[in-house]
Amino acid sequence: MTHHHDIIILRDLVKQYVEIAHDPIQAERRTLWRQLNSLRRTRPLITVSYGTWNVWGREVFGDMRMQCSDPFYREHERWLRMQLFQYAIGDDTIQEPWITQSAALRGEWRNVWGVREGHSAVNMNGGAWQFDPPITEWKDIEKLRVLHHVIDEESTARNVARIQDAVGDLLEVNVERGPVLQGFMADISTSLAGLRGLEQVMLDMYESPEELHSLLGFMRDGILMNQQEAEDAGDFRLTTQSNQAMPYAEELECPRANSGSRKRSALWCICAAQEYTLVSPAMHDEFMLQYQLPILRHFGLVAYGCCENLTRKIDMLRQIPNLRIIAVTPTADIAACAAQIQTDYVFSWRPNPTDMVCYGFDECKIREIIRTGMEESKGCHVTIHLKDVETVQGEPERLAKWTKIVREITDNYA
Repeated sequence: MTHHHDIIILRDLVKQYVEIAHDPIQAERRTLWRQLNSLRRTRPLITVSYGTWNVWGREVFGDMRMQCSDPFYREHERWLRMQLFQYAIGDDTIQEPWITQSAALRGEWRNVWGVREGHSAVNMNGGAWQFDPPITEWKDIEKLRVLHHVIDEESTARNVARIQDAVGDLLEVNVERGPVLQGFMADISTSLAGLRGLEQVMLDMYESPEELHSLLGFMRDGILMNQQEAEDAGDFRLTTQSNQAMPYAEELECPRANSGSRKRSALWCICAAQEYTLVSPAMHDEFMLQYQLPILRHFGLVAYGCCENLTRKIDMLRQIPNLRIIAVTPTADIAACAAQIQTDYVFSWRPNPTDMVCYGFDECKIREIIRTGMEESKGCHVTIHLKDVETVQGEPERLAKWTKIVREITDNYA
């Protein structure tokens, strides 16, 4: 295999991607997302996301394997193939007219505080693991270091040139320079569990509240510093944002490749505290939200929640002045959430993927669950996000079938 061979593969995929990225449906979707995320009445919008590449490489493509040999080109091949598959699902995900090359940043997932956030070996084909935290005694906090926003410009320029030379004449190459500490690496909760251990954090709230407060304050300040350094360097862009849906709103500029620098106040932010799903609202507020708020206030709009049950915490979340989207998860009480959210926020409903597509495909069951959920959330600004799909039992066509069924039902709630 040669790089020439890899580039031929990429160029063929890019040509297919360019065609779908310029489908008129993309403009329609942008309009709908801008309206819904600005709390204007639209039909419910649908998004589908799914799990690890190791699983989906087999389930989606069957015997066909990734064809690029070079890891650099292979990662772009992966993204292009998954985008083409996403388009075929027929949900409301937008395929944007660019391909992204991320800058070479100091720091990486689960390794941003000077120590690696620990867990036991993970079988990438599935299976359980447990936390193996590096902070077992409070004196171990001395090992922690704040991550500065540093870009290896030489490596970044080399990588940008490689993808630009390969496909830049066909599709714009967007250079993403945003900081490592954003998204789940900036929600504090994700890293806290990795540093201290999930069960231990819950005990710390009772047994060592002062020490826990000190650790939370250190992490808050480190995140704020990292993000401020990135903003000062001009490295936040209109593509440096996420809301677990489509980051559009009438109050903000639309995402655009290579937009030039922006303040965080022009961007979306996703925040969550999945590890706190069993923690009381009062303790969630004291030992997490109060440390997240100084981070969130810098952004234009906020989406809160991922997999945690927020049914009893919606009043607490109203402290977030720029909150726009609230996650309503499989374990949440849909009716109770709807009664609290009403039309104040976007109601991001995440039905249980097990009931939808993961184990069997029961159309009658799907219709019953979706109809019930739509009735219970009637009057809200609803998105339906099928997420955390880790298997479709070798039948990837289930996702397109599911989307069609759900759209038939939800169109009646426009």
